[in-house]
Amino acid sequence: MDCIFCKIVEKEIETRILFENEHVVAFEDINPQAPTHLLIIPRKHIANLQEMTNEEQQQLLPEIFLSIRHLAEELNLEKGYRVVNNCKKHGGQTVDHLHFHLLGGRSMQWPPG
Repeated sequence: MDCIFCKIVEKEIETRILFENEHVVAFEDINPQAPTHLLIIPRKHIANLQEMTNEEQQQLLPEIFLSIRHLAEELNLEKGYRVVNNCKKHGGQTVDHLHFHLLGGRSMQWPPG
């Protein structure tokens, strides 16, 4: 498989990992859109949110969101933050591996774009 995020999980590509456990890996986005911009991904390859069709995959969602909450606390994002998931090409997804963006460190605007 030629998935860049799978290569990060397998440590074939070096990046600054800020959090990892048996289900989730979080690392800095290489093109940050805010002072804090992390990507939180499942270790297991799942293309996007729509592909989470079985119960085992769906059990990853609470793990992902608990990891996001933990990271927000660790990074002192007490003023607030945004969590984004882009799904498929028209949703803005550029890497076909389920991932969530954690953005913070500045005031977020609406609409996002």
